[in-house]
Amino acid sequence: MEEQKEFMREAIRISRENVATGNGGPFGAVVVKNSKIIASGGNEVTSSNDPTAHAEVVAIRRACEELGTFQLEDCEIYCTCEPCPMCLGAIYWARPSKIYFANTKKDAADINFDDDFIYQEIEIPNSERSLPTIQLLRDEAIEVFQEWTNSTTKIEY
Repeated sequence: MEEQKEFMREAIRISRENVATGNGGPFGAVVVKNSKIIASGGNEVTSSNDPTAHAEVVAIRRACEELGTFQLEDCEIYCTCEPCPMCLGAIYWARPSKIYFANTKKDAADINFDDDFIYQEIEIPNSERSLPTIQLLRDEAIEVFQEWTNSTTKIEY
């Protein structure tokens, strides 16, 4: 467990550096493979004007680039906070073997990073969401799904 603590300390260092530099929110993440950090990331939302540039997403993108793959099999991700819904989805899509986190989503909410409303929105029907969510042109779009299903050149994931 000492090794895991050192990886988490690196993620915490990145989050602290983010606070000091004003680069983004107080979040950091590292991706580890074979007991070695292969990529890291801090929150870059405000510095990059990218609402998806959360620390976990930044670290996943860098790790995939480093490994030359779109999946992080046999990797672990260390996050300074329990992942938000977007990051949790990205982590699941990346398929690491384990997630470690430090602060809880309640801790984040206590400093005004509250993503509970997103969890709530996911659970309600599209027509009742606070952000209007309207289905359009399914009959045309479903054709592309069929093309994907029949494709002999696709790379499944």
